[in-house]
Amino acid sequence: MITRAFVIGFAFAASTGIAAAQDVAAGAVSFRKCTPCHNIGEGATNKVGPVLNGLEGRHSGSIPGFNYSEANKKSGLTWDKATFKSYIADPRAKIPGTKMVFAGIKNEKEQEDLWAFLTQYGPDGKKK
Repeated sequence: MITRAFVIGFAFAASTGIAAAQDVAAGAVSFRKCTPCHNIGEGATNKVGPVLNGLEGRHSGSIPGFNYSEANKKSGLTWDKATFKSYIADPRAKIPGTKMVFAGIKNEKEQEDLWAFLTQYGPDGKKK
């Protein structure tokens, strides 16, 4: 009985890991919507929008060399999952006056996948 419980538990843990990998892969596909304006990864540079390396825990409007709107600089946001999901659903509603022109991603699963993709990159652009 113990062996069976162990096997079931191990199978569940393994399948959870696979699901997480699928989320990151789906997030990479979703990130294609962002690439006209944003870069991520090693060697990323600012484009129309700032680089997105090290997003989790970063303060809004804080990437050196990027010309943020006053609204973005003064928003007081610190990027975490909940803040990101609220922002990416409707950027102009979350930060009125932002320069980001994007219709938003309304689908919660896609928001989750995109967050999983983005947060795998540290401030230096390397995958954690």
